[in-house]
Amino acid sequence: MGALPDTYTAYRRVDDEATATQFEAAWGVPLSRRPGYTIPQMFDAAVAGDLRAMFIFGEDVAQTDPDTTHVVRALEHLELLVCQDIFMTETTKLAHVVLPASAFLEKRGTFTNAERRIQLVQPAVDPPGQARTDFDILTKLSRALGHDMGFSDPSAVMDEVARLTPDFAGVSFARLGRRGLQWPVAPDGTDTPILYADGFLVGRGRARLAALPYKPPGEEADAEFPLILVTGRRLEHYNAGTMTRRTGNLALMPSDWLEMHPVDAADRLLAEGDLVTVRSRRGEIELPVRITDRIEAGHVFTAFHFPEVRTNLLVGDSADVDTSCPEYKVIAVTVRGARDEPGLATVAAPA
Repeated sequence: MGALPDTYTAYRRVDDEATATQFEAAWGVPLSRRPGYTIPQMFDAAVAGDLRAMFIFGEDVAQTDPDTTHVVRALEHLELLVCQDIFMTETTKLAHVVLPASAFLEKRGTFTNAERRIQLVQPAVDPPGQARTDFDILTKLSRALGHDMGFSDPSAVMDEVARLTPDFAGVSFARLGRRGLQWPVAPDGTDTPILYADGFLVGRGRARLAALPYKPPGEEADAEFPLILVTGRRLEHYNAGTMTRRTGNLALMPSDWLEMHPVDAADRLLAEGDLVTVRSRRGEIELPVRITDRIEAGHVFTAFHFPEVRTNLLVGDSADVDTSCPEYKVIAVTVRGARDEPGLATVAAPA
């Protein structure tokens, strides 16, 4: 909801004069037309001393973001790191202040899903202990810093979203009901279950398509790093596992492993369950190997759910040029038995 560094709500650019002027009038403050930092740029700026404080909201960047060593170095350079989260994480360990937040069943607000459906949620239970809702934390913090946002409850926030965002013009808590609404929502509350039913129009003009030149991966396999590591998720866990590792899912999958094709395992004299060291140009990790033909020869796979593994130590800084999304799927690595001496008996001699 306007959280990108270069856009307001509905992806309207910060350097668009009409949009910026609208928000300046609503908020009564002058606003910059210059895009802010992306997350990787924030870390670089922190290390350089150009960014002095961060407020991290519900994200465990010290585990999930690429090049973990660089991320931790950036967080340690900050003069102030505030984390707002429902559990202690690898990132909160580095924080100066941790604000205890609430989970989704403990607060009132909305979620918008991938089919553009805005859905209302109501609290089923109260936040535990000293935890507070996001609304309470952010509005009280704003008042403590000298600015009262003037919101009485989360529905008032949605009312402002509707006033300032054409695609949400007819959205209100009262209209969302049990089924929700799919944006764009007209001022009278009529929503849009199907986009582009009659072509690429719907008030947006025709689709804008652009041909981009092919950009090769940030790195490729070579003699020193002959395998490509692909990282992803397992069925039993989600992202950093901050929540799923605190449920019965941990009994289904208590630890991770490295998937490797039988040909690659035989070349390295590895057997099922052997502890292996996976090394990239940034760092190395250890975990057991699982031999399977689910993975293609020349590739290995593991997830990043477990902080004790720290998979993202291996990931570099290559990223998409437009979105800064890291390249988690193409990481050149070498794999050897963890008990082998480096450079010895890691690859079988040709027959």
